[in-house]
Amino acid sequence: MYNKKSPLLSIRNLEVAFGLPPEPLTSVVRNISFDLYEGQKLALVGESGSGKSVTALSILKLHDIRQTHYLQGEIEFNGNNLLSLHEDDMRKIRGQDIAMIFQEPMTALNPVYRIGEQLIESLIVHKNMSRAKARLHMIELLDRTGIVEPDKRFDTYPHMLSGGQRQRVMIAMALACQPKLLIADEPTTALDVTIQAQIVELLEDLQKEFGMAVLMITHDLSMVKRFADYVCVMKEGEIVEQNNVADLFANTQHEYTQHLLNSQPETLVSAQEESKKNELLKAKNIRCYFPIKAGFFNKKIGDVKAVDNVSLVLNQAETLGIVGESGSGKTTLGMCLLRLQSCEGDIILNGETISNLTQRKLRPLRKDIQVVFQDPFSSLSPRMTIKQILEEGLLIHFSELSEIERYQKIKLILDEVGLDESMLTRYPHEFSGGQRQRIAIARVVILEPKLILLDEPTSALDVSVQKQVLTLLNRLQQNHNISYLFITHDLRVIRAMAHKVIVMKDGEVVEEGLTETLFENPENNYTKTLLQASLFRD
Repeated sequence: MYNKKSPLLSIRNLEVAFGLPPEPLTSVVRNISFDLYEGQKLALVGESGSGKSVTALSILKLHDIRQTHYLQGEIEFNGNNLLSLHEDDMRKIRGQDIAMIFQEPMTALNPVYRIGEQLIESLIVHKNMSRAKARLHMIELLDRTGIVEPDKRFDTYPHMLSGGQRQRVMIAMALACQPKLLIADEPTTALDVTIQAQIVELLEDLQKEFGMAVLMITHDLSMVKRFADYVCVMKEGEIVEQNNVADLFANTQHEYTQHLLNSQPETLVSAQEESKKNELLKAKNIRCYFPIKAGFFNKKIGDVKAVDNVSLVLNQAETLGIVGESGSGKTTLGMCLLRLQSCEGDIILNGETISNLTQRKLRPLRKDIQVVFQDPFSSLSPRMTIKQILEEGLLIHFSELSEIERYQKIKLILDEVGLDESMLTRYPHEFSGGQRQRIAIARVVILEPKLILLDEPTSALDVSVQKQVLTLLNRLQQNHNISYLFITHDLRVIRAMAHKVIVMKDGEVVEEGLTETLFENPENNYTKTLLQASLFRD
């Protein structure tokens, strides 16, 4: 239970604007007020652009001072108004009294320095420790955060660690000086469900052990319900509702909060009748091994079994969910099935064996097998307009169409994915994440494919946008009889979208079956672990 005598952090009527005078200022957060007490866990919830990260970064004054303007309000911490402190005084607070865990540890960690050098820096600066003593202290803390063989990991570079290990390093770094307040900015967004559960449990244990307050920034309401004591819901730069977690979930007052609660994935598919099933894709004994080489002559010493003897069947207008943690082989399997990665085994598409076709013979079939990637910003060319992006595939696979016919086809698909014709002259960077994903979906559906590989298509999206995209995919499947290979580690999405599921671990399928059957009665221990780790089952 937290100490509610007097607030550790008190924000009053905060207003932050961005702009470089003489240009007009843009107010991004307004009238922000809340209290955070010692030992309390407070969650700032909202979608992208709601202002939650701007608010959190303002506490540490980490914005660009040239174009950030605190127009009004106070941020009082331990009796001091942080907004009035000089930069030298703020440096003494950062890391020592207030620490921060960032969303993407690979970006936050310096790639050219070993982990250990970055870990001991705050101890040397704030605690005047010797390097030897700081090393011993941080190795103990790495061990406390669950890093295996911490003395060896201490001397590695960030890229040599997994996503979960990097996040544990960030937590250890943040806790080095035992801060009074820890700010965690989407600390589990890019992690697998089992790693998410481990990180949340770790934060809970460490929060109790050190007695610190935690400000959690997230859009995951399941995590909020599990982790936080108090919630502030933000929309368009303002707090629209705040309350204790139990009261807020039981008695929502604001329509936007209700909108977020209603945006959790819900079942969009129903079991298909056996008589209506027509086989579209069949894969038998798919194997994809990557050689391990070492030594002066780069001699092969072994293999990484990325995909090991996997077989599956996908029917028309059906969704097959492929579930597993990072490194399980699910994306490699998808690339193999679409002949984008060399492999062994038989792949039969619509009755035709395509596993032995040359790239030249495979090219006409490419329009039938398409891909929607995780990050549309990376997969859409920044130099092409939306019209050019949508038209590119038509020029190759529907060369018989006239310019007018192509334009009509583009207008129809834009309308179907919920975008406007006026957007055709714009570029990808001018759209939101959800709009870019709609464009990426439109780009493949316009080619009238029979099969679409969806590789984590919603993992980078807010909950309400995620639901919109899933609903769109379901509607397109029904309208066009498209089959989906849906790759994800989000079990809520799989339950909403998939008719059947295969669970992968270390390149092998450890369990498969109908979605509801597998979710309700998993047989494999690894499947049970995944389901137990998924926050929505709490």
